[in-house]
Amino acid sequence: MTGPLLQVQNLNKAYGALKVTQDVSLDVHEHQIHAIIGPNGAGKTTLIAQLSGQLRPDSGRVIYAGADITGLDMAARVGRGLARSFQLTTLLPGFSALDNVALAVQARAGSSFRFFRPAAAERALNDRAMECLEDVGLSGRADRLAGSLSHGEKRQLEMAVALATEPRLLLLDEPLAGTGHEEAAELVTLFRRLKPRVTMMLIEHDMDAVFALADCVSVLVYGQIVASGDPASVRADPQVRAAYLGEEETAPC
Repeated sequence: MTGPLLQVQNLNKAYGALKVTQDVSLDVHEHQIHAIIGPNGAGKTTLIAQLSGQLRPDSGRVIYAGADITGLDMAARVGRGLARSFQLTTLLPGFSALDNVALAVQARAGSSFRFFRPAAAERALNDRAMECLEDVGLSGRADRLAGSLSHGEKRQLEMAVALATEPRLLLLDEPLAGTGHEEAAELVTLFRRLKPRVTMMLIEHDMDAVFALADCVSVLVYGQIVASGDPASVRADPQVRAAYLGEEETAPC
C-alpha cells in the first residue's frame, strides 16, 4: 500500500449546537507515532472515538489501509488491525494477567467471550498471550491478578491486551495518565520499541513524552486542527504557542 495508513477526511461531530470536531483532516503514516495535543475540551477523545468506531461521525470519512471504514463498528475495525486503548484501564481485575491477554487472543481469533474460562486452559492461547506479556515486560507477572498490579503495570497489561489483537494501528488515549516518573519512562521506552511494528496515534498530557516520542504532532483547538507537522515546527508555530503551548507548555492538554 502506498500513501498514509490512516486518512481522516473532514470529520465532523456535533451535539446540538456544540461542535466537537470540525472538518478534521489528517494523515497518519505507517511506523510513526502521531500525537494529538490540545487544551482540555478540544475534542481529542471524541476524535479517537470516531476513529476507533466507538462513535459515528456526523460527516466525513475515515480511510484505513486504503479502504473506507467510516461505517464499520469497533469490532470490525479491530478485525482489520485498528485497535484502541482507553483513558481508564478496561481489565478484568479478578483474572490473572495471562487470562486477560488470552481473552484478547481468543477474541482476535473470532471466538466468543462466553468461552473465556476454557480459553485460559488452551496452550495456543496462553503461548500467544505470554508472548504479548513478554513484549511489554510483564512475563514475570503472568499469574498475578490484574487487580493486584500497580497502576503502571496495569497500563502495561492494557498494552499487552491491545497487542494481542494484532494491531497495525494502535490508538492510545492518555496511556501515561496516573503513572509515576519511572512507570512513565518504562512506557515511553515500550512505545519506542514497538514503533517499528505498530503505528500509533497518541493523545497524551505529558508534553515531554509527546515531543520525545512523536514523529508528527497535530494540535486540536475547539475541534479544529490548527497546526500539524514535525515536533520542532509545531512547537515553534506562533498560532500554536498563542492557542496552547505559550500558556500551558507544561500543563495537561
